[in-house]
Amino acid sequence: MPRNTPDISVPDLTGRRALVTGASDGIGLGLARRLAAAGAEVLLPVRNAEKGSRAVAAIREHAPDARVELHDLDLASLASVAALAETLRADGRPIHLLVNNAGVMTPPERQETADGFELQFGTNHLGHFALAIGLLPLLRAGGARVTSQVSIAANSGRINWDDLNWERSYDGMVAYSQSKIALGLFGLELDRRSRAEGWGISSNLSHPGIAPTNLLAARSELGRDQEVSGRRIIRMLSSRGILLGTVESAMLPALLAATSPDTAGGSLTGPRGLGHLGGAPGPQKLYSRLRSEEEAARVWRVSEELSGVRVPTA
Repeated sequence: MPRNTPDISVPDLTGRRALVTGASDGIGLGLARRLAAAGAEVLLPVRNAEKGSRAVAAIREHAPDARVELHDLDLASLASVAALAETLRADGRPIHLLVNNAGVMTPPERQETADGFELQFGTNHLGHFALAIGLLPLLRAGGARVTSQVSIAANSGRINWDDLNWERSYDGMVAYSQSKIALGLFGLELDRRSRAEGWGISSNLSHPGIAPTNLLAARSELGRDQEVSGRRIIRMLSSRGILLGTVESAMLPALLAATSPDTAGGSLTGPRGLGHLGGAPGPQKLYSRLRSEEEAARVWRVSEELSGVRVPTA
């Protein structure tokens, strides 16, 4: 850990299986490394096999005895999500921790997933919805903790129910906010349904604050040849410990939410510093956009319809 970076203790996770999306770099890699070091068997579903192999090497450098398993996954393809879920169900071993961490942010022009959904909504929310429901039997068997990584962007904007896929107009940041609101509402609805149906799953939310992660970097596949305006300032403030977090500290809210025995289902964990932009992690009030149970139930229903993925009846 860099000097002055906060940290938390992680309980012994020996015998637990954890799946972390988006773990080939950044916050996700940090999460996977800490979970593996605590004894968990970590599943890394990645889109880029080469980056995935480098991530495994980085984890084992930190924890030489780490048990890490690479899998293929493209959250922007429902067929890819279904294939991973089928592979893991066939394996049959319970999953105890699921961290829905992967995401894309603000393509300058509207893009679509393989299934025709706006890229951020389809990747950040629908892909994770389909994955969690596809893995539900394994999550139930493991009495799992599910942590969905939202964003401070979920504290603004709304669900654009009249144009979920932003076909009539497109604003990358507004669409990003929608994707994170939808993911957050799903995570809370999962916890409510688990309690009502006796699934034995606990589901909560985390957000990383603001840190110089690769979400804002140049990404040619998103049509972004340069880093997002402002990332240089974020990097400078972060390096000087001013207001914002580091990649290491930004990982901690999700780590705390996923592993602490004191984290309740239906809760939000984030940085406790000024404006919740950085600092040590702790519990926070749910954003106003995440408080409506009616909106959450609607997100669930619409996600089932759009993805074609439903809770198994048997």
